[in-house]
This record gives sequence, C-alpha cells and structure tokens, in this order.
Amino acid sequence: MAERKDRKCVTLIGMPAAGKSTVGVLLAKRIGYRFIDGDLLIQEQTGKLLKEIIAEQGMDGFMDVENRVNAAIDAEYAVIAPGGSVVYGREAMENLRSLGVVVYLKISYEELAARIGDVVDRGVVLKEGMTLRDLYDERTALFEQYADITVDEEGKRFGRLVDELRGTLEKMGYARGGSAGKEG
Repeated sequence: MAERKDRKCVTLIGMPAAGKSTVGVLLAKRIGYRFIDGDLLIQEQTGKLLKEIIAEQGMDGFMDVENRVNAAIDAEYAVIAPGGSVVYGREAMENLRSLGVVVYLKISYEELAARIGDVVDRGVVLKEGMTLRDLYDERTALFEQYADITVDEEGKRFGRLVDELRGTLEKMGYARGGSAGKEG
C-alpha cells in the first residue's frame, strides 16, 4: 500500500453509473467532509464538456487531461469522485492513494448495462471496436488493483451503501466528529 499523507480523503472509483457522485455527496455529508467531483474539475479547468474534450483531443488526449487534473488534487477531509477512466492514469492514482483510502464501488456488468445510457453523451472513454463488456472487464482489474476497500453494490440502495461505508470508514478514523452534515 502506498504511503499515506494524513489527509484523510476518501476516493471512490468504479465504472461510469456506479454511483460515485451520488454516493460521494451523501457520504461527504454523513462524515462531515467536502465533496470533489473529478469530472466537474476537468470541465471547470478546460471550459469544455467531457464529450467535447474527447471529440477534439481523442481518448488519449482526454485521458492525459484527466490524469493531469486528478494528479493535481490537493485536498484533505474530502470525498473525491473521479471519472471511471482515472485508473488509466498512474500519476492520478498515485496522488489519490497518497491522499487517503481508495474505495471501489463494484457493480455487476448487468447493472452497468442497465444504468449506463448513452456512453458517448456521458463522456465514457471507449476505444475503437471495444464493447461495454470489454471495458468492464478491462477496468475491473484496475479497480481491484488500486482499491483499499471494495464495496459490492449488488441489491443495495445508495442509503444502505453509504451507511455501510460510513461505518467502515469511521472505524478507520475517517470522519470528522461533530461536523457531519455541515458544509465544508
């Protein structure tokens, strides 16, 4: 495991549509942390939608931008929800791991297929000729490699998932006493 700074951040990784942003906001409120959305950071820093960056710079160009933006996150007491393709960026993942614990929100392929919608509109990085199943299989190995904690979403609503994750994180010292529910 990488050496950790005492930043107490929680990074949520997983497939697009796994609920990283939804779980992230709820979790941040419950443990008194601020919330950082990696995709929104990219959009703020570039002034473009994810799908526009992919259309203009291609997937490799987008992943370079994503890697750079996530590698530069400097936060403490934050729940961070980067895009699903962040696991392709070594510098980004090294930085996120150095900030605290990495949690993999695991969903089944069937659940992914049911939730995902339009992959192009979502700004999903999908290589030429690659199916959604191929993407799932490729990224699952990377998520498992980087995860300190894996949370299986099978059959769980987001509220229950957040409760379970909060309990695990509190046991690890990842919660701010008395400030839960306050804006950070």
